Amino acid sequence: METILEVNNLTMDFGGLRALDHLDIDIRRGEIVALIGPNGAGKTTFFNCITGIYAPTSGDILISSSSRRVAGAQKRERINGLKPNQVTEKGMARTFQNIRLFPNMTVLENVMIGRHCRTRSGVAGAIFRNRAMVREEQAVVDDSYRVLEKMGLARYVNDQAKNLPYGAQRRLEIARALATEPFLILLDEPAAGMNPNETLELDDLITRIRDKEGVSILLIEHDMKLVMSLSDRIFVMDYGKKIAQGTPEEIRNNPVVIKAYLGEDIDA
Repeated sequence: METILEVNNLTMDFGGLRALDHLDIDIRRGEIVALIGPNGAGKTTFFNCITGIYAPTSGDILISSSSRRVAGAQKRERINGLKPNQVTEKGMARTFQNIRLFPNMTVLENVMIGRHCRTRSGVAGAIFRNRAMVREEQAVVDDSYRVLEKMGLARYVNDQAKNLPYGAQRRLEIARALATEPFLILLDEPAAGMNPNETLELDDLITRIRDKEGVSILLIEHDMKLVMSLSDRIFVMDYGKKIAQGTPEEIRNNPVVIKAYLGEDIDA
């Protein structure tokens, strides 16, 4: 199976604190992969490094040239140092642990913002409103509405984002990420704050995004029931290091993982 993201020896220092310590992680096409670990293990720092929010101290972040269906032989492209918008343009989109919608904009407008990285009209088109600009604007509206339909959010199309139920706001953030046409979506605790019914809907949604849209998923999540039901593979971090990787069954029975979780049952 093709590797679409390969992270080698990723290290992140904040002064004298080493938040990530020579971390190796890979994601394959068509996978749902979970990154788990106790609070403070470095999971969100990892997301911030590979999406351009932080510049890692050392290591390599590589994506496949064919991940965006580029013709020709598969090559590796190093994306260290790219800005977040450039990483998104390369095909990696993310959500955040704390919802970051534009609350006073409509649901449709929030998704249209996600489409911005795939538009072509420049400043001249915006000023003179030529035919190409008008056609592209309409395409953005149409494409954004189709994303909302796929996410079960079409009925909220003209509502302000802040007025949506909590679970729908979570789905809207995923919809905005999906609108960027990614090959990989990174979800930072997507089930945080959800009730059991919303979590079941999220489970189904993530699976559909992978199966119907052909998008791979990497998620940080503390809901172990969700992680075990969704994941093809799981990486486990503690104190900035990778301490285990494997299938859900292998992780469930790994004594090192159990110890990292202070002896708690990770199925709880």
